[in-house]
Amino acid sequence: MALCALRRQLLKRSSSCGAWGRCMQRWSSGCVYSDVHGFNQLEIREKLQAFPGGSVDLLKQDSGVAVLTINNPSRMNALSGSMMVDLEERVSQLENWTDGKALIVRGAAETFCSGSDLNAVRAISNPQDGMKMCMFMQNALTRLLRLSLISVALVEGRALGGGAELATACDFRLMASDSVIQFVHKHMGLVPGWGGATRLVRIVGSQNALKLLAGALKVDPELGLQVGLADGVLQDPQGQEGAGTPLQQAEKWLSSYIKGPAPVIQAVKKVVLSGRELPLSEALRTEKDVFGTVWGGPANLQALASKSKHK
Repeated sequence: MALCALRRQLLKRSSSCGAWGRCMQRWSSGCVYSDVHGFNQLEIREKLQAFPGGSVDLLKQDSGVAVLTINNPSRMNALSGSMMVDLEERVSQLENWTDGKALIVRGAAETFCSGSDLNAVRAISNPQDGMKMCMFMQNALTRLLRLSLISVALVEGRALGGGAELATACDFRLMASDSVIQFVHKHMGLVPGWGGATRLVRIVGSQNALKLLAGALKVDPELGLQVGLADGVLQDPQGQEGAGTPLQQAEKWLSSYIKGPAPVIQAVKKVVLSGRELPLSEALRTEKDVFGTVWGGPANLQALASKSKHK
């Protein structure tokens, strides 16, 4: 597993720090499961790749904003087995993108994602393979959320089941005016298994999460804003002149949060990430280490020279 430079530094520094060192080792790997849990990543990758279809495409732009596109429009961008592997590989590429600031996750052809492709699901419906697929996707989506990039899910059309879970693996969610997020797992006799329930509770709180999951409620933009699942609603590009495409609107929305050098934006994401996931004392130590990577750096020195603190 590729680690970003900061995580390698933190892991090295923490190797002799007892419980904190062990905690940092688990967090810095990005993964929830490993061979310790009976998880063989190569084995499940081979199983998933036996079910092809669609792709997950990555475009890294000079602006520091990457666009990740779920591309399987003939099946409402359902994730085939090979697409799950694609997703994990694209996350690995983003983990090593030193010049990146932000990530937009979207679906092709004006719909987000309808979850997993049922053809692949039926073929691996035995409990053993189901658990392996669950662990694989939890690892991939946890690593996506832990990227040192500010991420936003651009939700057009429908985000259903696993697609709704994918949306929760981003820092923010922007919804098109006619879009719907729906955790339909109950209708399939299931609960979320890709980490979506855990993330949903942290986003909207346990009461709202219970309503959305137990009721399989269709979350439109109004309800999304009300419960805190949506962070903004896009303008209708056909109904409002000059609104721009949904992708352009998402990039504009992100612009105020990613203004500045990439190392500073990444540092902001890292301290928020550690505050969210680590116990207080470990989070404070991590914040100190991240602070040390930018203190006296080019952006800090330039700001001091220009006295830009209060601008």
